[in-house]
Order: sequence, then C-alpha cells, then structure tokens
Amino acid sequence: MDKREKPPGDPELKRRIRELIAYRGGGHNDDLVEDILENGLKLLQDVEDRGDVKVIQTALRELRYAFKLFAPYASTRKVTIFGSARTQAGRVEYRQAVEFARKIAEAGFMLITGAGPGIMQAGHEGAGPERSFGANIRLPWEQAANPVIARDKKLVTFKYFFTRKLIFLRHSDAIALFPGGFGTMDEGYEALTLMQTGKSRLMPLVLIDRPGGTYWKTWDKQIREHLLRDQLISPDDLHLYQFTDDTDEAVRWITRFYRNYHSSRFVNELFVIRLKRAPSEAALEGLNEDFADIITEPRIAIIEATPEEKEDEDCVELPRIAFGFNRRDYGRLRQMIDVLNNF
Repeated sequence: MDKREKPPGDPELKRRIRELIAYRGGGHNDDLVEDILENGLKLLQDVEDRGDVKVIQTALRELRYAFKLFAPYASTRKVTIFGSARTQAGRVEYRQAVEFARKIAEAGFMLITGAGPGIMQAGHEGAGPERSFGANIRLPWEQAANPVIARDKKLVTFKYFFTRKLIFLRHSDAIALFPGGFGTMDEGYEALTLMQTGKSRLMPLVLIDRPGGTYWKTWDKQIREHLLRDQLISPDDLHLYQFTDDTDEAVRWITRFYRNYHSSRFVNELFVIRLKRAPSEAALEGLNEDFADIITEPRIAIIEATPEEKEDEDCVELPRIAFGFNRRDYGRLRQMIDVLNNF
C-alpha cells in the first residue's frame, strides 16, 4: 500500500469529513455526502489521468445541478419526447409533436425534451415553456437551445450524453418517440434496455408515426423478424413498447398507465406495487394464477407500507400489493400492471 494512502475506514478522515459537513451547515443525506467526499479524496491516489478526473468532476456538477433544477417539480409526472432535430416545422411529424405535447400537458403532465430544434422545439411549443424542461447538449455545431426554452429557468445544458440521458430517464414517467436518427434510436433502445433489465422503472414507451407512416412499423418488423425470431429477446419484451400514428391514442396509453398503478419498488426480496385502489380477494387469486410464471414466494397479497417505505417515501397512505418477483420477466410484469389498471 502506498504510504500516502490512508487505510479503509480511517476514523480520523471520517471525523474530519464530518467536521467539514458541519462547517458547511449540514443538510440532506449527510451520510451519502460523506461517502462522496471520501471517494473524492481517493482520486488523489487512485486516478492519475487528469482527463479521467475531469469526467468525474463534470458529471458530478451536471447531475447535482440537474437534480436541483427538477426537485421543485418532483410531484408532477413528466413525459420525455425524443425525435429528430432535423424535422422542419412544415412537416406532419412536427405538427404531431406540437399536438401531442399540448394534449399531454392538458392531461396534467410536464414535458422534457433535448431543448434543440426540430421535434424538441415542437414539444416545447405544444406544452408551453411553463410546463417544459429542456436538457440541452453542447455540440460543436448546435450550441444554442431553441427559442421557446432558451430563457427559461428549467433549462440545463450538459457536456456529456450519459449524464443527460440519465436525467431524461430518472425524471420521466413516460417516453414518446417520434421518427429520428441515430440519437433517437440510441435513446429509445437505452430506455427499452433499462426497463427490460429492471434498471429503470416500468413506464409507457410510445412510438408515434405520421398518419399512415411506416417508420415504426418497419422498426417493429425488424425487431420481430430478427431479434425475436433468433431468440435474442423474449416474446414478452414486445409488451415494453407500443406504436401508433394517432396522438390521441398515444395520450390515452400514457394516462391509462397511471389510472390505478402509482409506482413500485423492491424492498429487500419483496416487490411492492403501490395502487390507487386495492384489488379484491378474487382479483388477487386471478393475478396469482395468471402470473404464476413470474411469481416466487410469497404470492401476491395486500400489505401495509413497509418500514423502508415509511422511511424513504411520501406515498405510504396508498394501498399496495407485494410478492416475490423473479427479477427477469419485466415484459410480463408490464402485463400485470396493465391488468391492475383495468380493475
């Protein structure tokens, strides 16, 4: 061990970090901030390359500011729109994005887009700046945010795509994709991958085409004829997305997802689903029978809020069900949520 490196769990270092936190006035989550500071100090010996440290420094700054910006609006559900920056205002897809954003804002949602031109600007035009967030990215040829969101306080600019995409998915309750290029495909596939693997919460992922268009039909055909046919994905993964050329239908799919379902989380080995209305005993029996393939022990049952939920969250008053989930078949879990919404 390098003599300059303090051993793990150095009590003197921890004491000094706690003193620094107290000197700064304390605040939220002081135990987690203590760990961040301790790991920051480890960079002095662990990472020599200055560029690598700059990545960590910039990412931390970007995430801290973005989380601060979104915090006052945490109780309002949000929809993220992805789509091409090259879509011109005269195109049907642009007008559809304006229309979809207006309707989803009228339904009570706020809107997040990448803050650039094209579909992103159309989304901001439809929702209006007061119900919009912009997550801009610094690019050599595309520096400025679109004029709708450019002067709004709910605009944040990122250097890195990975921090920007994390903010999109962290704060989204639904995602709408319009036709786009590599960036749109990247964002859509990442959202699908994170839901498929349980690394993000399940949410509506709606693909919106122009009336009579084949952009998403062709994409879906490729998914089925190559990924599904070659057993590279599960048939249940197809339930993680929906596509339409009707903005009214897209809005209905998003709003209906939250008709009864509120949220979910793991509490140790238990998967907890919070609802607006609890299912009946007969409905519970039906769920246990119909979804036996993804249920481990215990079976689905109504429970009270767990101690962990009471400590961490503000929805403890909601009814909830819980069960052992195999942590693998998230497409089937999405089907269960759809059934719960139909009760």
